[in-house]
Amino acid sequence: MRKHLSWLSSNELERCSHERVGDMKILLTGSEGQLGCALRGSLPKVLQNSSLELIATSRSGGDGLVALDLADADACRAAVLDAQPDWVINAGAYTAVDRAETEPELAHAVNALAPRAFAEAMAQTGGRLLQLSTDFVFNGRQGHPYKLDQPRDPLGVYGATKAAGEQAIAEVLGLEREGRAALLRTSWVYGPVGANFLLTMLRLHRQKSLAAEPLRVVADQVGCPTSTAGLAGACWRMVERQLCGVMHWSDAGAASWYDFAVAIGELAEDSGTLESAAQVQPIATADYPTPAQRPAYSLLDCTSSRELMGLVPKHWRQALKEVIADVGS
Repeated sequence: MRKHLSWLSSNELERCSHERVGDMKILLTGSEGQLGCALRGSLPKVLQNSSLELIATSRSGGDGLVALDLADADACRAAVLDAQPDWVINAGAYTAVDRAETEPELAHAVNALAPRAFAEAMAQTGGRLLQLSTDFVFNGRQGHPYKLDQPRDPLGVYGATKAAGEQAIAEVLGLEREGRAALLRTSWVYGPVGANFLLTMLRLHRQKSLAAEPLRVVADQVGCPTSTAGLAGACWRMVERQLCGVMHWSDAGAASWYDFAVAIGELAEDSGTLESAAQVQPIATADYPTPAQRPAYSLLDCTSSRELMGLVPKHWRQALKEVIADVGS
């Protein structure tokens, strides 16, 4: 049935998902990260109504979490062989884009060797792997959204290690629509917890506003902010419908980092989260040099993925408004 998913209507897909979901065991990595927290807090009703065992892992474990260091490929392999899950959702990653330039071996271990270890173990045990990936696997030199099958051409270590993780899964499990591996690329992820652009900008808006100084933000890099709430919903829908292959997900619309920073100030001030937003000054990438080169344009073409998921994304400003309300509550 899975190989014909693209031919089914949204109602038929929903019916099929209910027919397939029963007893299920899911191994989740990165459970204390921003996406992991969103996934743990947003289990859909169709999975709530099933006999679900969620094995939530983090690097240090504790507080109901199982310890799993993604830099240890042997531990990743053993976790799958021991648990034999129906799905592994690999939401954990090395995401420090600039620091990766000086820690390439650690970034490669987490972003490339861990996915390979999961895939190799699942080739023995069965089950499906959902790997989260990034718009940074593309070079950003085109002026229209990146399609699912475009060649990878990363600019820096972070993007190269995520691309290597994609390639490893393709080599071990394949990335066919009817296969056992799913790859979900996304962009500019933020949420109410963790380390992300939203929380950094809220802090800087407060500091710069008090000091009566402008907040300088890059205006010539274009992508789409994606809330962890929307991204978690896309992940769970892929599990519900047993969707495999390469997929893209982001919120709707497009923005520069400057646009994003301005919207954060406006919406946070409107909601009372900020007493006063700072003035945001647009600058060029060349005016803010960083160790890692970033793609100038990284919009993802999500059209076919949204159709398969049966999900309609929120515009990024609406999603941002809701996340800021959550932060301020």
